Amino acid sequence: MAANLIFAFGLVISLGIGFLYFRDLGDVSQMLLKVKRENMVRFIRHEYTLIAVGLGSFVVATLVHFIFGSGLFWLWIISALLVIFLYGFPYVWVHLGLRNQLNDAAFFPISEARKYVGPSAPVIVIENKGHARAHPDAQIMRPHLAGDVNGLGGEDIVMTYCAMANLGQGYAPRIEGKRLDLEVLAQHGNNLILRDNETGEPIQHIYGFREADRDPEADGLACPLRPEAQMTPWPTYRMTFRGFQKAFPEGEVFLNPPSPNLALRLLDMITEITFGWGIGRQHQEDAPVMDNMDRTDNRLPNKTYVWGITIDNDAACWTDDFVVDNNWIVNANVGGRDVVVSLDPKYESLGVWYNDSGQPVTRCDFWGMSDQGRLKRVETLRAGVFWHVWSEFFPETDINRVSRGETKSEAVA
Repeated sequence: MAANLIFAFGLVISLGIGFLYFRDLGDVSQMLLKVKRENMVRFIRHEYTLIAVGLGSFVVATLVHFIFGSGLFWLWIISALLVIFLYGFPYVWVHLGLRNQLNDAAFFPISEARKYVGPSAPVIVIENKGHARAHPDAQIMRPHLAGDVNGLGGEDIVMTYCAMANLGQGYAPRIEGKRLDLEVLAQHGNNLILRDNETGEPIQHIYGFREADRDPEADGLACPLRPEAQMTPWPTYRMTFRGFQKAFPEGEVFLNPPSPNLALRLLDMITEITFGWGIGRQHQEDAPVMDNMDRTDNRLPNKTYVWGITIDNDAACWTDDFVVDNNWIVNANVGGRDVVVSLDPKYESLGVWYNDSGQPVTRCDFWGMSDQGRLKRVETLRAGVFWHVWSEFFPETDINRVSRGETKSEAVA
């Protein structure tokens, strides 16, 4: 009797934890199941402990079954197959299929990249002291993280990317001076969740700070308990590949070459086909492919691309067509700082710049050269992110804000 109870409880615990693992970290499971963020955060923090308990319970049930003859053999067989799937799929998908290139990304000259990247393909760019790197969406879609030991112009800067949000963001992967061991784990709110493996803490990609450092009493924007307890964003912007070639003819391009390991190459192929199918739908259909959103905001269509910034406890975003309709340039004030939103048609890039001149800017090019002098890029720019993702994490945002005295284009306002 006792052996039968141990067998039953072992299977129930093992399959129960396995189901939660598949639900919370299986990623593609969210196309079918709605996952609460707190459940996902809990599993991220305790992934290996929960796996050990779940698999340990199955081992106990197996020993009891074969030593004492408890339980039905067909029930054990079905349970074994379920355990292999429920634990195997999310682990392989997350830790192998989405393995990142935080320290060993490969960057190639433009002449080589032309073989794999079309002229009008969008790329995400970071630059430091003339050292520029472009990250095509299609190339960085699977690894999500790209960096190397040489850094960007001597700075330890990595590119982080979320295909579900259409968001690439450069970060210094350090908090309070300590380098993070970042790993891709999940997504919620259609935005990537990373984990700092040193502390086990989740990090929401769009925010850049650990969940444990989040201020629960924050009024307005989510923010860390201490300003220093977050990764420092690096100025990041979008442009076309042909625009990048014009601006940085000596620049580097991130490419994701096939793995020499045949098994990994096959896994990567399956992962990228799945990603390509899902992300293609994400860009075309109004509804999120994975509907794990907590908010809705109908001020813009869900899949509108917006360029958003945050300064202190203030957030604002702009659409590219609004900037075009306002003669390629918009002056605004965000968080008490004057800023300029400028679209350069030659380099096909929209940027946001600090304007500390005290005067409106009427001309600003891709390099930040304006009629009021050289301007500095706003480092918190999230370039071309989906509106439904931006409004999920910054619900109090303004859209197409302009300075007093300026008028909005009636076609877009």
